[in-house]
Amino acid sequence: MSADSATSAGSAPDAVPVRGGTRALVLRRGALSIRGEWRVLVVCGALLLIALALAVVLIGTGDYRISPPDVVRSLTGHGDPGQDFVIRQLRLPRVVVALLVGAALGMAGAAFQTVSRNPLGSPDVIGFGQGSAAGALVVIVLLKGTSVQIAAGAVAGGLLTGLGVYLLAWKRGVHGYRLVLVGIGASAVLSAVNSYLLVKADFVDAARAVMWLTGSLDGRDWDQVWPLLIACAVLMPVLVLHGRALRVTEMGDDTARALGVRVERTRLVAVLAAVLLTASATAAAGPITFVALTAPQIARRLTKSPGVALVPSALTGSALLVAADYAAQRAFGSGGLPVGVATGVLGGGYLLWLLIAERRAGRI
Repeated sequence: MSADSATSAGSAPDAVPVRGGTRALVLRRGALSIRGEWRVLVVCGALLLIALALAVVLIGTGDYRISPPDVVRSLTGHGDPGQDFVIRQLRLPRVVVALLVGAALGMAGAAFQTVSRNPLGSPDVIGFGQGSAAGALVVIVLLKGTSVQIAAGAVAGGLLTGLGVYLLAWKRGVHGYRLVLVGIGASAVLSAVNSYLLVKADFVDAARAVMWLTGSLDGRDWDQVWPLLIACAVLMPVLVLHGRALRVTEMGDDTARALGVRVERTRLVAVLAAVLLTASATAAAGPITFVALTAPQIARRLTKSPGVALVPSALTGSALLVAADYAAQRAFGSGGLPVGVATGVLGGGYLLWLLIAERRAGRI
């Protein structure tokens, strides 16, 4: 989906032909028009329903099991007081954090992969996750900070890493492969720094740091929901509004400039918004690996889009993370697993498959 400036007035939906003979739905109101291909709209609707259905099932999962109809009745204000307390105060915040973290990582991954023009150009690979982890570890090990200060440290670490990688990759503009290579180098350096901080930490701080680095949704409450919700509400529209210009840059800098796109400004805005989304998600749940890498590629294959789509990637990320949290709680015995471990296991297999597919296609 994309939002474009237009000069026509009115609000009636139009169906217009687009590439490949498919048709698109166009909504116009004043100077604003919104265009979406029917296949993309159907896929987005299906992904949204899947994510919400998984969320309802996940809310009802636990030692005190609640059926999906009872969960829906409670969420719509018709449940009994006991179930309302369990659902709204104990389980709903965790599921909302999972939905928002998945959406933030999915859209950030789509933005990075578009800027770098590389399916491996995700925050996991090019160091932004490691930068957030380094910021959090500095607060835990050196400053003995609180959970709020750890979250702030993760955001600051991710932002500083993003700016550093962008500046080091700059040479009369930012080339995609140069961004990925610089990011991989930054990731290696930051990984070494994180290991050093863990070695120097005392036992209590080391245990606290390892717990945070695993990536988990355990104990998440409304204190994590609101900052992440605000970050998503501000940054996601920024990326969506730059989505069309971002996709035009995939055709090459000269072509994009000829079509009136301010290439470097578009890339800088996209990288900054994606870094902040990644850092906000990491601050809320710790490093959750592979969601930013896999969600855009799955969404691209579902929508059959020529490039990486932002909104479908966000919805795919939400569905993936909620499904991974359900699997982590139900498929590994009574103790369960942190969701970061589950996404790592699933994402590692996907990364191996992606490398094999790219090699067979002759792209690497």
